[in-house]
Amino acid sequence: MSKRIPKSVEEKLEIVNLYLEKGKSISSLIREYGVSDTTIRTWVRKYKQLGIAGLKERKTWTRYSKEVKEQAVQDYLNGTGSTYTICDRYQISSRSVLEKWIKRYTSGKEIKATSKGLSRMNQGRKTTFEERVEIVNFTIIHDKDYQAAIEKYGIFYQ
Repeated sequence: MSKRIPKSVEEKLEIVNLYLEKGKSISSLIREYGVSDTTIRTWVRKYKQLGIAGLKERKTWTRYSKEVKEQAVQDYLNGTGSTYTICDRYQISSRSVLEKWIKRYTSGKEIKATSKGLSRMNQGRKTTFEERVEIVNFTIIHDKDYQAAIEKYGIFYQ
């Protein structure tokens, strides 16, 4: 009986199969493997959507349009589903992602499409101290929109 969180695809697949094919309860899997119910449910959902590929660690961010984010948030706020069912409906990578969108929306901040993330990290250039001050001021004024700063100043994320 392992008490560590499984990290390999094989270990995740074993737990998913025990749940889906052998009918083991989530509570028994929690006790046996020391994994939270949220983690098991996420693995099951991703396995159903993407097969074994859904159990692999992702190296990139999933991109979501502004419209998908807004619709998912509205569905949740209108009570048309739980965070689990909405994540399934819109193929959102995790409940925590959806919860961040909800929190952002309910705090009055604009929901934006997912940016390219850190994909341009190695395409930057060296900057002077004065340029860095200007870039910092730009990001503060633009609600910490780092992607916009990257594009405007031709710099990398760090």
